[in-house]
Amino acid sequence: VPLAELSLMNKLIHTSLVESQQHVEILQRDPSSPLFSIKTFEELPLKKELLQGVYMMGFNRPSKIQEQALPLMLAYPPQNLIAQSQSGTGKTAAFVLAMLSRASANEKYPQCLCLAPTYELALQIGQVVRAIGKFCTDIKVNYAVRGNRVLKGTVLEEQIIIGTPGTTLDWCFKQRILDLTKISLFVLDEADIMIDTQGLSCQSIRIHRALPKSCQVLLFSATFKEPVRAFAERIIPDPIVIKLREEELTLNNIRQYFMVCQSSDEQYRALCNLYGSFTIGQVMIFCQTRRLADWLSGKMSRDGHQVAILTAELTVVQRASVIQRFREGKEKVLIATNVCARGIDVQQVTTVVNFGLPVDQDGEPDFETYLHRIGRAGRFGHRGIAFSVVERETVELVHKIEEYFQTTIKQLDPYDMDELERLAA
Repeated sequence: VPLAELSLMNKLIHTSLVESQQHVEILQRDPSSPLFSIKTFEELPLKKELLQGVYMMGFNRPSKIQEQALPLMLAYPPQNLIAQSQSGTGKTAAFVLAMLSRASANEKYPQCLCLAPTYELALQIGQVVRAIGKFCTDIKVNYAVRGNRVLKGTVLEEQIIIGTPGTTLDWCFKQRILDLTKISLFVLDEADIMIDTQGLSCQSIRIHRALPKSCQVLLFSATFKEPVRAFAERIIPDPIVIKLREEELTLNNIRQYFMVCQSSDEQYRALCNLYGSFTIGQVMIFCQTRRLADWLSGKMSRDGHQVAILTAELTVVQRASVIQRFREGKEKVLIATNVCARGIDVQQVTTVVNFGLPVDQDGEPDFETYLHRIGRAGRFGHRGIAFSVVERETVELVHKIEEYFQTTIKQLDPYDMDELERLAA
């Protein structure tokens, strides 16, 4: 699944802030320069209309990334900034607050420009602008995205433009309806995805080069690996960087077990025994193929279980809807192919089941996919449990995974209900 789709799904399912225990790191050119953090939104120089919008969104206090980033974004003179943290930690609300604060309702021309890698992500950001800016009735938004046709010679009066790099380039240089020399705040969202998607980074850099030197630049990214760092240096030299220490997927907080079965029908019976024991929390079940996922979903549904299924054949909106329903507890079981093995965070998941192990084209264990699969049960420092239900001829794969990760995967008898109930407790 493209990174942009994963990002959109995470934006759609995180209706509230993720409580992260990770430390905030700050990198700046002048370590002696004072930095300010806040614990309440009232400490910020926000108009009362914006405070109303923040509270209407359900944000009672700033998240960790917002505590450090917002004072810098709203400071005078304006400061360039890179903010890195995972989905659900409040990055979008932070830069939306900055745009709504910087935009002057009295000036009827674009002053803030935000670029996102896809049409859907641009619209999602726009929804946050409308929600937080609900009481700022004189500040308007327009979208430089495919399908929004604007005639050459049109005079844009909206103060905030949200767009994708390609269409924004057309508005600037082909149709000449967007004057970049008047932009005072430039936001680049999902920078790591921009770099990963062919053409977007070059388009973004070309747009940035046409901005005035005084323009404040805010760059947001879910990672701050070397490609992002190099890209950032081309966009903004010597920025202040605020980052949540990146969460490493680890096996330390996940207990791992495996069960050996003779056939897929016996695997299914073992799965039902598992599910009957683990009634608390929600379960994700991973299958190697869509065909197996469909078979398992049908069998569980016929047996009266509330099951959702997530495969690559669904559209991004359909996938987001499935995850949202699962997140809300409308289904307790989510059966997925590897489309969902990485990038999707559902905090309620405590148990993961591998209905067969992930393998590569040569039939060898796919170690990375295994790690990301069981990592769904250990997000944000939570403790989790992972079961692999395997056929006898694939037991050797379990031992290879143990050796690769230097870990122990304990064998269970799928029919030992006393042991399963003890683990569930």
